Amino acid sequence: MPPLEIYRSTVRPGERQRIQIPVSRLPTETWLSLPIEVVHGTKAGPRVWLSAAVHGDEINGVEIIRRVMDRLNPARLHGTVIAVPIVNVFGFMNQSRYLPDRRDLNRSFPGSSRGSLASRLANLFMQEVVWGCTHGIDLHTGSNHRANLPQIRTNLGDSETRRCAEAFGAPVMMHADTRDGSLREAATKQGIHVLLYEGGQPLRFDEPAIALGTKGVLRVLAALGMRRGATAPRKPSIELADSRWVRARRSGILHLAVELGEPVRHRQTLGTIADAFGDNRMDVTAPHDGVVIGHTNNPLVNQGDGIIHVARGDFDELVEHFAIEGADGQPAG
Repeated sequence: MPPLEIYRSTVRPGERQRIQIPVSRLPTETWLSLPIEVVHGTKAGPRVWLSAAVHGDEINGVEIIRRVMDRLNPARLHGTVIAVPIVNVFGFMNQSRYLPDRRDLNRSFPGSSRGSLASRLANLFMQEVVWGCTHGIDLHTGSNHRANLPQIRTNLGDSETRRCAEAFGAPVMMHADTRDGSLREAATKQGIHVLLYEGGQPLRFDEPAIALGTKGVLRVLAALGMRRGATAPRKPSIELADSRWVRARRSGILHLAVELGEPVRHRQTLGTIADAFGDNRMDVTAPHDGVVIGHTNNPLVNQGDGIIHVARGDFDELVEHFAIEGADGQPAG
């Protein structure tokens, strides 16, 4: 296993090293850096990056990476793990999804060294971390007061990526096309196998989503032959084909009647929207059979807001699946 060269640093086999990669100066002349940690194994194997907080307010992944890194022993590791718990360092400091220029970092990849702040940060991350990796796991949560059921979104048409998704063991896995400018799109174009994990909500630690995400990452590393000791999931992920956001048909106060991971029937009432006195009520109904994989936590809604996310699936199969595993992947009850 040769030494690893990464941003002017040399990490030798069997070593763990933290590196600060300068990103930009703040208006105060203080440098802001991208913190990474490299665990370089003693034997050859895959090179995997773990990333979180690409959106600066999505912090569950920060804790997942901390717990995963605590479990890795470089002397026993096959291959290399490069962990970047806070990619959008600007948004993280400001508790914001975006960068100071209001750009979405996850629509800015692969970036440019001469572009906007978002473009430069994306380019730096690609150059120093992503290129040269064989696999990647990008950790996210819901956005804008929304909570997501723990789920894997990835290219299930690729056999190696599917193998990793199945090893992760989230309650739900879905095939998802890449979005223009996303980290997953830019990495996939380089032939890298990427999983996107969603779980929880922004600016909150969601313990079930964190615990499941930690176990999932460790399972993937074990499936890649990089480490031992990962336990198999209690039940395989259920694969769902597509999903749809139910949008508010009127403005008002939303009263949810369903929870994450709850199977629903076509036209089942998912909640109601009413005024402050409870009058002028309007039911919110399911567009098809499926399971709730996301919803807003903000009861104040405007007409057109996406409020409940329903993934399509066979109702009876979903009832059986989630009767054993709750929405967080833990035993129901």
